[in-house]
Amino acid sequence: MPADTRFDLDSILRFDPNYLPVFEGKLHIEGPQTARRLTNFFVLLLFATIIATYGVLSDSSTVVIGAMLVAPLMTPVLATTAGVVMGSAPRTLRSLAITAAGVVLVIFVAILLTWVIPDNTISFTNNNEISSRTNPGLYALVIALGAGAAGAFITSRGEISDSIGGVAIALSLVPPLCVVGISLQERQWDAATGAFLLFLTNYLATLFAGGLVMLVVGPVRQATKQKQARFRRAGFTIIVVSTLCIAIPLAYTAYTGFKDLADDGKAASVVHSWLEGTSYVIEWVQVDDDLVIATVDGSGELKPLQELDSQLTMALGRPVVVDLRIIQSFLSNTVRP
Repeated sequence: MPADTRFDLDSILRFDPNYLPVFEGKLHIEGPQTARRLTNFFVLLLFATIIATYGVLSDSSTVVIGAMLVAPLMTPVLATTAGVVMGSAPRTLRSLAITAAGVVLVIFVAILLTWVIPDNTISFTNNNEISSRTNPGLYALVIALGAGAAGAFITSRGEISDSIGGVAIALSLVPPLCVVGISLQERQWDAATGAFLLFLTNYLATLFAGGLVMLVVGPVRQATKQKQARFRRAGFTIIVVSTLCIAIPLAYTAYTGFKDLADDGKAASVVHSWLEGTSYVIEWVQVDDDLVIATVDGSGELKPLQELDSQLTMALGRPVVVDLRIIQSFLSNTVRP
C-alpha cells in the first residue's frame, strides 16, 4: 500500500512529457514566429506601461491591477528559469536579453509619460501607488517567492493555466519599473532606487522559487538528461547567491521599519503620560531619527516642554529634539433667544 501511494503521488506530480512542446512554446520566443511574437510582446508591454504609469500617477489600484494583467514581462522571466533548469544556455541568454530590453522599455516610456505631467500633480508621500513601491521589505520577498513558485507550477500544468493572471497581479513586475521611471523624471533618486530594488526582489525571487518548483515537478525530469548539467548548476548558484544578496537590504529595511514603529510607540506613550492632567489629546506622534514630532489638540496650560524632552530622551535612549505642534480648541457658548 505505501509503495502504491508513493507511485500515485509521483504520477500526479510528475511533469507530463507530452506537454513539453506546449510548455516550451509558451515560454520561449523562437522559431519561424519569432518576429511576430517579439512584436506582440513589446506592443503589449508598451500598452501595459502606459496603463500602469498613469494608473500609478492617478493613485488608482484598479488601473494598476489591469496593467499587471496586460503586461507580458513575466513570460521571459519564467523562460529564464526554465532555461537554467533545463540547462539550455542559448534559451537562458535569449530570455535574459528579452527581459532586459523590456525593463529598459518600461523605464524609458514611464519617463516620457511623466515628462508631460505637471510636477505639482505628482506626490511621493500622498500617492499610495508610489510610496508603497519605494521601500520594500521582507514581506515583498516572501510574496514574490510564493508568486514565483505558483507561476512556475501553473506554467508546467496546462490544465490550470487560467490561474496565471493571479500570479501576474501578485508578482507585479511592471508597476515598480514605472515608479522607477517616474522617480527618475522627478529626480527622486531614493524612490527610484527603492522601486528598482522591489523589481529585483520580484525578479530574483521568481527565478529562485520557480527554479525550485521546476526542479521538483517541472520539465527537468524529461529535458535535462542531454542538457548541460554544469550550466544548470552554475546558473542556479548565481540565482541563489543573488537572491540572498537582495535579502540583505530587505532585511535591513524591515529592521529599521520595526524599529521606527517601536520608537513611535514609545514616544506616543511618553507624550500621553506628559499630557495627563490636561485637556490635550494626541493627534499624531512620529520619530524621525533624533527629531520627535508631536501634534496635540486641546486648550489650557501645558507642562514644561523640558520635562517632555527629558522623558523622551530617556525612553528612546538618545538625545532628541522635540517639535511640539499645538492645535488650539476653543469652546464657545451659543445664546439662543
